[in-house]
Amino acid sequence: MNNETELKEMVRQKYSEIAGQELSQNLTSCCGATACCSTDVYNIMADDYTQLEGYNPDADLGLGCGIPTAFAKIKEGNTVLDLGSGAGNDAFVARKAVGVSGKVIGVDFSEAMLQKARTNAEKLGLNNVEFRQGNIEQLPVSEATVDVVLSNCVLNLVPNKKAVFEEIYRVLKSGGHFSISDIVLIGELPQKIKQTAEMYAGCVSGAIQKWEYLDLINKAGFKNVEILKEKEIIVPDDILQQYLSIAEIETFKNSTTGIFSITVFAEKGCCKPGCC
Repeated sequence: MNNETELKEMVRQKYSEIAGQELSQNLTSCCGATACCSTDVYNIMADDYTQLEGYNPDADLGLGCGIPTAFAKIKEGNTVLDLGSGAGNDAFVARKAVGVSGKVIGVDFSEAMLQKARTNAEKLGLNNVEFRQGNIEQLPVSEATVDVVLSNCVLNLVPNKKAVFEEIYRVLKSGGHFSISDIVLIGELPQKIKQTAEMYAGCVSGAIQKWEYLDLINKAGFKNVEILKEKEIIVPDDILQQYLSIAEIETFKNSTTGIFSITVFAEKGCCKPGCC
């Protein structure tokens, strides 16, 4: 599946299904992919949000691969933008940090996810958290209006990652920054995994090489790019067996190929005196 439009529609459909799944099912799969649940491990990628201020269990679908809010340096009064906001998990944690004087905007292209997020915001009585429908390659956000951009295990699902980083740069204010958790690769994944739609919707075969990911960030104009957290993602055998033979699994495990979750922080440099 090479057509970008078809690929995005497949992801949209998958995440509409995921919006109705239970947290426990998402935690035992690759970011909620409906066809690759594991009985070997409980939590493949997602980190534990439950101790964070602002955490709302109704918004936690277990679809992340890090906690970007923990590294985001959000201040009271900030405007925060969450890309691929899902049911609102990171947005509600960010809302606690910005307080009543700040604002949080979530953007997602799944109507099912948006409905879930808006329902959660209404239940919490929050009037400074807004969820907008749109593509993160063409953000429905004005230029230079955002202090902090967040995203959690979303950019790997987007074919045109270059456009996403350029959009992040556009919407950030001078001196603004982003904190993004995502999936990257070191070495080449087996072709069977790359071509499997369920694994793509589950964050693996949509990922690109780590060096390439960081290169896109630098080419978009960001400064002080830094990986603040990195962990290897171990895909259990009972998931791999759905796509690879036993011999292929052994070859994969003995190779130098790796799947990693990284949390990246970067800044948009100041373009006028005193902006920082």
